This record gives sequence, C-alpha cells and structure tokens, in this order.
Amino acid sequence: QVQLVESGGGLVQAGGSLRLSCAASGTIFSFNVMGWYRQAPGKLRELVASITRGGITNYATSVKGRFTISRDSAKNTFYLQMNRLKPEDTAVYYCNDSPPLSGYWGQGTQVTVSS
Repeated sequence: QVQLVESGGGLVQAGGSLRLSCAASGTIFSFNVMGWYRQAPGKLRELVASITRGGITNYATSVKGRFTISRDSAKNTFYLQMNRLKPEDTAVYYCNDSPPLSGYWGQGTQVTVSS
C-alpha cells in the first residue's frame, strides 16, 4: 500500500515552533533520500530539507538554522522540526523522496504562521 501521511501542521504565531511528521510506506519510494517540501499559495512546490539514509542533511537557504530534518529509517518515518517560524513559512508541507520520481504525493499538512 502506498502512503505518505503528513501531520503536525497548524496555526502558530511568528517565532513559534512546530514539529511535522511523515509516515511513508510503499515500494514506489526508494527512501534513499527523503525530503520535506512546501507549497505556498500561488507558488511552485519547493524542497526545503532533505536527509539521506546515512543522516546527511541539506537545507534551503531560507530555512537553514531554523529547521531540522530527521528520520527513523526502521519505521520509514520522517520529521521536520521548525523553529523561529516566520509568516513566509506559511504553506502546505509534504514529504517525499528527493527527487520525487514516483509522482505520488500525500495530502500534506498546512502550516500557517501569523505575524
């Protein structure tokens, strides 16, 4: 069964924190490099953080130093700790392979940061 289930989003004030979770299953995913993506209204989906099986991480410049990606490979579960949130972080957040070759996407989780 193919699933990408993102959770943990919500409404938070600027400067606050949220922790997103992603439960992934399905043979269409390689799980070699997993990423968190986001899509704001009227904008293209962008990769904000990625993590390899070995734990090597990479971040978009806009979130570096504020977001931390982690994974529990045994459970195919992935996390995104988001601190010092800004209104421009408002978006729907998704997890997926990096790059997302399967073309399958979950429902995402909405993050809204108020100023």
